[in-house]
Amino acid sequence: MKNSIKLKLFPKFTKGYKEGYPLILKERFEKWPKDLQEGDLVELIDTNGQFIARGYHGKQNKGDGWLFTWDKQQQLDEHFLTTVITAAIEKRQFLFADDSTTAFRIFNGEGDGFGGFTADFYDGYLVIQWYSLGVYSFQKMILEIFLSFPEVKGIYEKRRFQEDTKDDFVAGQKATFPLIIKENGINYATYLDDGWMTGIFLDQRDVRRRISEDYAVSKNVLNTFSYTGAFSVAALFGGASKTTSVDVAGRSLSKTKEQLEVNGLDPSSQAIIVEDVFHYFKYALRKKLTFDLVVVDPPSFARTKKVTFRAAKDYPAMLREIIDITAPNGIIIASTNYAGFGMKAFKKLIAEAFQTSDRTYKIVETHSLPADFTVNKNFPEGNYLKVLFLTLDK
Repeated sequence: MKNSIKLKLFPKFTKGYKEGYPLILKERFEKWPKDLQEGDLVELIDTNGQFIARGYHGKQNKGDGWLFTWDKQQQLDEHFLTTVITAAIEKRQFLFADDSTTAFRIFNGEGDGFGGFTADFYDGYLVIQWYSLGVYSFQKMILEIFLSFPEVKGIYEKRRFQEDTKDDFVAGQKATFPLIIKENGINYATYLDDGWMTGIFLDQRDVRRRISEDYAVSKNVLNTFSYTGAFSVAALFGGASKTTSVDVAGRSLSKTKEQLEVNGLDPSSQAIIVEDVFHYFKYALRKKLTFDLVVVDPPSFARTKKVTFRAAKDYPAMLREIIDITAPNGIIIASTNYAGFGMKAFKKLIAEAFQTSDRTYKIVETHSLPADFTVNKNFPEGNYLKVLFLTLDK
């Protein structure tokens, strides 16, 4: 393995990195080499030249690379990667042993000891997401390690550092699509070779389970930003009387119908609406429609012809529109995957939304990432998912 390039930290950042902060940010160093290449190994040192940690350079939207060891003797080689990947898979044995759930995350980047890529398991097939050209330089070694596990039949990849999403299949045997996976005993149709998304967001597994277990029975449910309708399917399994799924994307109609059909449910008995969600809120208010349970899980940033939505700024205004169409004693499940603030700040945004309403609420459940989305305690920003179950008083 090639030698590491030394990077000297500004003194004020030394403590954080010594304590295990894993993300490399170039502005924290006295000098950033102009000739540093993606995938180059780097060694963090303090002002006295003392070793702190070793990592690699890989530019992505979060920063400029990841640290992987605070042990001066540890190198980035096949043995190291085999060790961290094996440990990650062993942590998920409780999910491999659960016949009712066949799709989950088996490697979560820095949460499992090596930042820059994730690996999701879909009933024998992996989807690996690479977030920088730097981490992709280790692709061959990582693929070989995953293929050595008997649970893995084939591998698909998403190269998030480039726009091209073609040639997603990379190793092993190909899957047949739709690939039907199970989650909490419910079927979901997935496509591992169809762009960056697969048909289901695995990080919401616990939220869907709680909806079907305790919140959906006899409820008229509105699922906004519905994508393929996974929340709607979970609600119907929980005894919902009716679901309305709304998403601006044209293919959400066929995708949602498919999710219902693979569970033996009749799509014609449910409302599936292709429309700008923000327009639908106004339509529902105009028509005096109300819903007993509303699920809202918007993207961090969205732009349609007439609306631009930024979670950090616009979440309260959006939620005020939802409050107006939520039935007396109704439930709102408010979710965001925006990593720019934590749960405390999200709760403040919720409170802000209710300030101009005569309705009050209680937070009855709080959710973040499920257990398979392991979070590094020294990198709390990695725990991006925030979900609040709100019960309204009237």
